[in-house]
Amino acid sequence: MRYFLILSLIIAGLKGNGQGCSDAGFCTMGAMKPDQPYSKRIDFKLRSLEFNYYHGKSLLSPVITVYTADMNFSINSDYTLQIKVPYQTVKGNLGQTAGVGDLSLSASRGFPLSNGYTAGLTLGAKIATGKSNIENNDTNFGTGGDLPMYYQLSLGSHDLVLGGSLLNEKWLFATGMQMPMVHRNENDFRWSEWADYPSQEGYLLKHALANDLKRGTDVMLRAERNFRYINFNFGIGFLAIYRITKDEIYNFNEDRREKLEGTTGLASNILVNFGYNFNVNHGIKLIGGLKTTDRDVNPDGLTRKHVISSSYVYRF
Repeated sequence: MRYFLILSLIIAGLKGNGQGCSDAGFCTMGAMKPDQPYSKRIDFKLRSLEFNYYHGKSLLSPVITVYTADMNFSINSDYTLQIKVPYQTVKGNLGQTAGVGDLSLSASRGFPLSNGYTAGLTLGAKIATGKSNIENNDTNFGTGGDLPMYYQLSLGSHDLVLGGSLLNEKWLFATGMQMPMVHRNENDFRWSEWADYPSQEGYLLKHALANDLKRGTDVMLRAERNFRYINFNFGIGFLAIYRITKDEIYNFNEDRREKLEGTTGLASNILVNFGYNFNVNHGIKLIGGLKTTDRDVNPDGLTRKHVISSSYVYRF
């Protein structure tokens, strides 16, 4: 979450205790991206390359670190193509994982309005290029097997992303929707395979089962107030993600699929951001997020206590 893209408006992760958008990623795609620059010029073609570092602490032991290359290409004065390639590492009490996560693609267009705002629209996709069934069999806690979703590099679905925003010098308002279209999640984490873990009742069972998970649809709302100066800006914002349909998993004990209660509802966060431009080409961005509300049940492993994100931006 960070960011710029003049007339393509970008903001599509994060979550405090709630859904970490920087993981699901759609909160920082296209017109849904936070900390967007503002300019009244509509003929300025901006191409940029952003390297982002993300650090998120889960509700349990896993710590998630993501390094993302965020590439933005101007197709013409109106359109922008965004490609995000993440490399993710996770380390926790049950093991550690590392590898390429899910790829994000989006196309955005900006529309200058007569009231001083610029509107942005985004059409995008999240591609399940990572793995959702990484195992850890080298363990003293039982036979081992698939790690919980906290440790996985993919959500295991190909998702459609739609978004839009309104931006002026002071304000950013954005909304978006992420809809899983093709489900490929093969996670098969089972508590019984980690039966020798100490204090199983107190810790292990807090890892939600997500066997063959089919995630629900998310709707996102973002409001952000920015204070802009010659070389730097800072702002405060609110991010809300509402899951409108229930998550569904395979209940292996009863050999049937089951829609999970408690997986719908609101996850929200307070965000703060800071950006500094060294010159027209080089800049940095910092974003922090803290959870305010969360859903009761989160089998997808996207819950976070807090997140911090930093970026280096190069504009061509």
